[in-house]
Amino acid sequence: MSDLIFVYGALRKGASNDWRMAEARWLGPAEIAGTLVKIDWYPGLVLGEGCLVKGEVYEVGPELMKELDEFEGIGLKDDRNGEYHRIRAEVLLAGVKTEVWIYEWLKGVEGYPVVGSGDWLRG
Repeated sequence: MSDLIFVYGALRKGASNDWRMAEARWLGPAEIAGTLVKIDWYPGLVLGEGCLVKGEVYEVGPELMKELDEFEGIGLKDDRNGEYHRIRAEVLLAGVKTEVWIYEWLKGVEGYPVVGSGDWLRG
């Protein structure tokens, strides 16, 4: 069984960790309303008002989803614990509202630079 996931930062095509998506099926560019912030070499997305955050939707299997959860620190007891959670949300994919998984940043936007374009690859 596979799931759909929206990626908006280091996992996107052309970004530093895009190789992690090699086993996934790319479905296309998508967007969602929220605020994109620069954490370090990676971004965080807080859903809600802000701008349209650009990303991509992939179809992934359960093993890859588990690997992505580990990469994002989901369920791990290390210094990343509590940065993200994986939730269901609707993105606009090819003009169609599509339910996907998203890693949402949990530490808010205060104190982090906002990526005004909503596009991590453009800055």
